[in-house]
Amino acid sequence: MSLFRDDGIVLRTQKLGEADRIITLLTRGHGRVRAVARGVRRTKSKFGARLEPFSHVDVQFFARGSELIGRGLPLCTQSETIAPYGGGIVTDYARYTAGTAMLETAERFTDHEGEPAVQQYLLLVGGLRTLARGEHEPHLVLDAFLLRSLAVNGYAPSFSACAKCGMPGPNRFFSVAAGGSVCVDCRVPGSVVPSAGALELLGALLTGDWETADACEPRYVREGSGLVSAYLHWHLERGLRSLRYVEK
Repeated sequence: MSLFRDDGIVLRTQKLGEADRIITLLTRGHGRVRAVARGVRRTKSKFGARLEPFSHVDVQFFARGSELIGRGLPLCTQSETIAPYGGGIVTDYARYTAGTAMLETAERFTDHEGEPAVQQYLLLVGGLRTLARGEHEPHLVLDAFLLRSLAVNGYAPSFSACAKCGMPGPNRFFSVAAGGSVCVDCRVPGSVVPSAGALELLGALLTGDWETADACEPRYVREGSGLVSAYLHWHLERGLRSLRYVEK
């Protein structure tokens, strides 16, 4: 029997029995973890209110054996709130749908339980903090999160130099299969010709240039979101269910 302590973001919850839940978290030290929280669905449980999606929590786990991830699910025995991001997200539809897509993305990119994914964890914490504070438009925060999630998982797109030969940009064509912008010599079937404004926006979101991103015209924002969605779909091999509800 072993005790483990970690901090994490609650990704989702599932009902278990009459009063329990299975809580899925993305933690700093152990990556994605599923744990059973007993009694949290009872109306008098203060413990359960801390384990809702979007919550940043400090959690104690109780596991059989010397490893947190073993033959059975560990128990979540204690939880303390670090930051209740859900309070600034669930009351606004645009923020809620964008945040839900961010949680789903983080879970999809951490498909092996117990494997640390520190960069993805820090990216999610920062993204939810920005979303909850309302510092930028929710769809821009989401697209920035999606692009950076792709980057930290080895799928960084190019929005200027040719993704195949490295020719300096700007380049006219864009191919999700080739890795982003491609020159005329490297273009492949299915390449599209996006506007320069959309590519500039996506480059700004990837690098954190919010001054450029916030000033971008709505038509470029919509076009850029379409490219991000297609690029993410290609690398995940199937789309995010929550993206269909996101306001553009």
